[in-house]
Amino acid sequence: MITPPHHTSPRVLLAIPVYNEARYVDRVLTEVRRRIADVLVIDDGSTDDTPRRLAAHPVEVIRHATNRGYGRSMQDMMRWARFDGFDWLVTMDCDEQHEPAAIPRFLEAIRRDDLDVVSGSRYLDPDGRVDAPPPDRRRINAMLTEEINARLGLTLTDAFCGFKAYRVAPLADLDLDVDGYDFPMQFWVQAAAAGLRIGEIPVRLIYNDPSRSFGGPLDDADNRLAVYRRTFERELVRCADRLSAEATAGLQACGGEA
Repeated sequence: MITPPHHTSPRVLLAIPVYNEARYVDRVLTEVRRRIADVLVIDDGSTDDTPRRLAAHPVEVIRHATNRGYGRSMQDMMRWARFDGFDWLVTMDCDEQHEPAAIPRFLEAIRRDDLDVVSGSRYLDPDGRVDAPPPDRRRINAMLTEEINARLGLTLTDAFCGFKAYRVAPLADLDLDVDGYDFPMQFWVQAAAAGLRIGEIPVRLIYNDPSRSFGGPLDDADNRLAVYRRTFERELVRCADRLSAEATAGLQACGGEA
């Protein structure tokens, strides 16, 4: 007698980076845990009441002694997911700009099992319920998303939404080391170089605090754009042997800088 194959549901970890999110963390974690069992929080050196509030929730916590940056938190999430044997990692923010109610959409996409990266897009909301983003953020997002698509052959509509699902196994082949908010520029290049299958699903565009700071020099829009482009060009150079000729065209002329 042939025993039919046993299909198990993928193990999914939901991970959230937090930095001084005492205002939101209780509500967000309460709502998240109604929808998913395994939750990891990266406390990136919070100096407010966030650490005490986290202790009241049955979630795993990695705490950075000092603020190390968004990209470093992302790296820690990915390492934890691999180490603990999860099949998928879902990431979201803790400032109520990502709705826990959207988590089932990512789980549905995971169950379809035809992608390696499921990226939320704030510009695909079928109901059109969107807030107005700060103009400089929308402008830079649009410019860089267009450049990423043109150089990497992707069809993204929103390159910077942190609400994503990642298949964990392929992450082991990526060499991610950008600690700041320019992390997505490195990730997209390496994902394309690794041949990962990428798709988008709609999430709502919510801006609770349009004046929220990136911190330091990145608050200047022109400087932020320059930093992101430098990271992008550097990664194109690093991955040139695995990318198409179109992706790496012009690198010699610009010396890898933008």
